[in-house]
Amino acid sequence: MLKCLEEDFGYTGGTIDKLESIPGYNTNLNEIEFVENVKKIGISLIGQTLNLAPADKKIYALRDATSTTESIPLIASSIMSKKIAAGANKIVLDVTYGSGAFMKTKEKAQELASTMIRIGKLANRETIAVITSMEEPLGRCVGNSLEVIEAIEFLNGKMENDVKDVVLKLGSNMMKLAGKGDNLEENKIKMLENVQNGKALEKFKELVKNQCGDVSYIEDINRFKKAKYIIPVYSEKDGRVKSLKAESIGKLSVLLGAGRIKKDDSIYKEVGIVLNKKIGHNVKNGDILAYIHSNDEDKAEKAKEELKKIYEIE
Repeated sequence: MLKCLEEDFGYTGGTIDKLESIPGYNTNLNEIEFVENVKKIGISLIGQTLNLAPADKKIYALRDATSTTESIPLIASSIMSKKIAAGANKIVLDVTYGSGAFMKTKEKAQELASTMIRIGKLANRETIAVITSMEEPLGRCVGNSLEVIEAIEFLNGKMENDVKDVVLKLGSNMMKLAGKGDNLEENKIKMLENVQNGKALEKFKELVKNQCGDVSYIEDINRFKKAKYIIPVYSEKDGRVKSLKAESIGKLSVLLGAGRIKKDDSIYKEVGIVLNKKIGHNVKNGDILAYIHSNDEDKAEKAKEELKKIYEIE
């Protein structure tokens, strides 16, 4: 999956697009409904309302026109303005680096993180930043319903190691700020216990049901609509995967219809890419590198050839 933050590339569908892959799920709640949901079940996930930091959108458009989109002070203020305006008293930030992130190097990501932490302190908000890599996609799936399915499988205990690592890092820090435990390793153990005993999945189902989503899709992932064509991509050499740039895969997913080029473009929730091999994996000639999920056979064939080029095997 390609993580979606306030400051993303816009290549793949956003978090709201992914949630709306669940039939019926309502992301358009008003503030009162949102607060009531949080009080009722402890969680709610909705889209940004128009009155949340409205100046930020205008400033972002100006940044785009003046080629200052990648300015660290402006990125930091854009992200933190929404966190503070939303009323968060304690904030855990996932700051990414690599080809699929704004910050291409770990050093730049650390600079951005430090800037946001300083802003948090000035606003009297306890803030923690976790630095994570986005050199390759997180997990195996890129695409809206594909990523939702992967998240459901995670809650059922089928965890990709890189997803597991990021989730535990972020969650253990959230628990620390919430006063649920100062020892991060112990917090991670508690999180895993709640996955293994089914409580995490039940809470997600409760969230979906509470916002009018069809829980039967969570209970049976085979109900999700599938792409018309699912085409394997084969390796043409022996070796080891050296590089798998997240940015290039994100752009390729747009070709398939998983993201937008223009704001009003339609998104096909079922299309995308499922990676079978990732960085560090050994491959042999004829091994399946990935699967292309597409509703257009010509686009699928084009994506297959492009994906072969994205995989750098040595």
